[in-house]
Amino acid sequence: MPLSGRVSDLGPFDLLLSVARLGSVGAAARAHGISQPSASARLSGLERRLGIALLQRSSRGSRLTPEGALVADWARAAVEAAAALDTGLVSLRRSGGDRLPVAASLTVAEYLVPRWLALLRSAAPDTSVLLTAGNSDDVAAAVLAGDAQLGFVEGPDLPGGLQARTVARDVLTVVVAPGHPWARRRSGITAHELAATPLVAREPGSGTRRHLEQALARQAGACPLPPLLELSSTTAIKAAVREGVAPAVLSSLAVGDETSSGALVRVPVTDLDLSRSLRLVHLAGRPLTGPARALASIAGRRGPGPLPRGG
Repeated sequence: MPLSGRVSDLGPFDLLLSVARLGSVGAAARAHGISQPSASARLSGLERRLGIALLQRSSRGSRLTPEGALVADWARAAVEAAAALDTGLVSLRRSGGDRLPVAASLTVAEYLVPRWLALLRSAAPDTSVLLTAGNSDDVAAAVLAGDAQLGFVEGPDLPGGLQARTVARDVLTVVVAPGHPWARRRSGITAHELAATPLVAREPGSGTRRHLEQALARQAGACPLPPLLELSSTTAIKAAVREGVAPAVLSSLAVGDETSSGALVRVPVTDLDLSRSLRLVHLAGRPLTGPARALASIAGRRGPGPLPRGG
């Protein structure tokens, strides 16, 4: 079945995802190498094509409407698939060189892997990286199946057959909209209050969700209530929290811009340690070689200490 005209051009959707990630049309325009008026025109054209208001524009910048967050969530997989297709086509045109399939959980793929790949390109310019993003379970399955030579996960558990090592540290953060009652709780909340509150959360299989559930069970003996809303991307979760749907627990890497601007408020949990390790995984008993070894070295270059926000 041929694609409809609404979705046949993925470029504007890619631009919309950049607005969601960077927080403004101007920043997205710079990331795409186009002018701000051109970016605004493309986004306005997308809104006309879909018949939906995707952005709420103000003097302080642009943010996604609830409908825009859903569109961005749906479009992400298609844009990533198109990017993978383009990368594959480019690699087929090259004479020689190496192809490196990599899988990464969404947080790592969005906030850490781009920097690592830029460094790898300098070290191994003939290497074509085929990056697949998913939740931690998806990444582990891809490496075990041989679809990825190495992967990056944020989940606390791994199936047998994989070897892992820590490449970065992260801290999960409770975030709420500025108008939420927790935003005024300077002393924070307890683990039991968090467990008793339905959240906006990722889908089952997400490393972030599993780490939170295990931390609550291990440290507080608490079982969290089922999520109020499940979404498959961090961008959509942040949009739902900003609209006041419910609190969420997300990577500190993912919410730095929003908490700095005041769009979201961090809420401390007084009796819960939400720090975690981000790990590189590959098949046990099969040492990494070539570009895979180079990427592993780059990812671990800063050691296991905390990384700066956004990279």
